[in-house]
Amino acid sequence: MIADLQQLLLLDGLLDPQGWIDRFGTYALWGAALIVFIECWLFPFLPGDSLLFTVGLLISQQEQVGAPIWLACAVLTTSAILSNVVGYGVGARLGPAVFNRPDSRFFKQEYVDKTYAFFDRYGNRAIVLARFVPFVRTFITLAAGVGRMPMRRFVTYSAIGGFLWATGVTLLGYWLGQVPFLANHIDLLLVGLVALSLVPIAVELLRARSGGRDERYDEEAERARVLRDQAGND
Repeated sequence: MIADLQQLLLLDGLLDPQGWIDRFGTYALWGAALIVFIECWLFPFLPGDSLLFTVGLLISQQEQVGAPIWLACAVLTTSAILSNVVGYGVGARLGPAVFNRPDSRFFKQEYVDKTYAFFDRYGNRAIVLARFVPFVRTFITLAAGVGRMPMRRFVTYSAIGGFLWATGVTLLGYWLGQVPFLANHIDLLLVGLVALSLVPIAVELLRARSGGRDERYDEEAERARVLRDQAGND
């Protein structure tokens, strides 16, 4: 029953952190770093928080990853920061056209709207806070590049957010993996973790269906105003 529930939650395996780690085998840590790199700026339908947590959990059990916790934290944090830098560069090079795409299976204009709304609410701090919000963390780095946020400021906020997210979530998995009850029920823990990681996605789907999305951010002029505001804040 647990296996069936886990399969149902994992969207054909894309969100299965254990499955990705199994595929990478002895290169599990470097494979996890690659997934983090892709998820943070290009493709949000990959495990982010759950993958970091699982890496820490497996290290605590001395299974599969084959690296000390300090090295895992360093590699994953570096990958998260470099990913943002690449995303910023793509956004700066391509400009607003990067977001002017028709909806598809994996790209929805509402994801962009949410990103601009997040920027509008939190300003530069959004670069840090967005690390903990699926979808937003993927698109906000592109938005920062499109808006030509000063590179030094962007890298500073990105480094802070990358460290807090990648190191923090990995260490959380490592510490909880040493709790006897959790260590003896890893399958249940992973199912719960995946379910928890899907909560933000479910919330956004409900908001979209209820008409709660703020459509102001569909307008190019409104997006430009948000980017001007955040670029002008020190």
